[in-house]
Amino acid sequence: MPLGDIFISEFKIDTQEYSFLVSAYAFAAFLAGMVGMLFLDFFDRKLALQISYGGFAVGSFLCAMSSTYIQLLGYRFFTGLFGGVLGAIVLSIVADLFKFKERGWAMGIVMTAFSAASAIGVPFGLLLADLHGWRFPFYVLGGTGMAISILIFFIFPSMTNHFESVDRKRKPLDTIGLIISDKNQINALITGMILVLGHFLIIPFITPYMIRNVGLEQEEIKYIFLIGGILTVFTAPFIGKMVDKYGVMKIFISVCVLSFIPTILITHLPESALYIALIATSLFFIFGSGRFIAPNTLITAAPTPENRGSFMSLKSALQQLAIALASFLAGTIVFITDTGEIRNYNYVAYVSIVVIIISIFLTNRLKVAKGN
Repeated sequence: MPLGDIFISEFKIDTQEYSFLVSAYAFAAFLAGMVGMLFLDFFDRKLALQISYGGFAVGSFLCAMSSTYIQLLGYRFFTGLFGGVLGAIVLSIVADLFKFKERGWAMGIVMTAFSAASAIGVPFGLLLADLHGWRFPFYVLGGTGMAISILIFFIFPSMTNHFESVDRKRKPLDTIGLIISDKNQINALITGMILVLGHFLIIPFITPYMIRNVGLEQEEIKYIFLIGGILTVFTAPFIGKMVDKYGVMKIFISVCVLSFIPTILITHLPESALYIALIATSLFFIFGSGRFIAPNTLITAAPTPENRGSFMSLKSALQQLAIALASFLAGTIVFITDTGEIRNYNYVAYVSIVVIIISIFLTNRLKVAKGN
């Protein structure tokens, strides 16, 4: 997505076609998550993590070799088939290792990892794109992913403790029954999907808007992710600790309300100096990512250990579907004028705020299942 404006210019595509590039990965991840839901609890977490990383690495290499928009679209879909379940596996591991009372802190650490990726990986990728073209970051990403997959094989411990809670004779389709028969798990899945939908409506067009409307150069986009990511490295664990100390809903509501401020700022910014844009985007990084920490402590506590991996896979699938829908919806609302500016981005912000408010009411209905 930070390379979004480059793709729009490189392949001569419009905002709707660009949104398909984002949606392709997310929709493939949705399909992979649906399949993973049926089988994930029957596999060693280590093996599942290793295979997912390997496939993601291969897909990244293929993206780098794309010569047309259609090829890139197809290879992004392929990459999403593997990358889509990585989040589910990670959250399953966290939930397996940490009890509910400690999970807010643990989720804060996970969000810190995402923030560090934004602070280090994205600016570095943009720098590589500036120096060697947009394909080079994909080659580096593929090489890194392959190295991590090998590293997992040699040093990551086997994780099969969840087998103690899993009925080994359970048929894959019985997994669906375990989830849909539990109202709390259904509510948790819907809540997670709505939260991601509201958040991701803003994300795909941040880079194009900052370049075309605010007046930033492509080379300056790296600072958005560098500064925003560094700040959230410190704020995410703090928010996680506040969740454990003061409770999910108090922190969630507070962070959500604060996140509305940068949501409005980002989507309404006129042509501005770099530091003003960075203030708005950094606040969005802090409070936008921060609002995932509190509800995720409840969402990961909705299933029992018996079907946690399957639940997380379905959760990941639905959230990837939400990303695909958000990208598609944002692409239908905004458009590029004859002068090259992005229009109607402010309407995307209004929709995002309404959706996030709905997620607050849904989160308040969630309960902690036994065994957490």
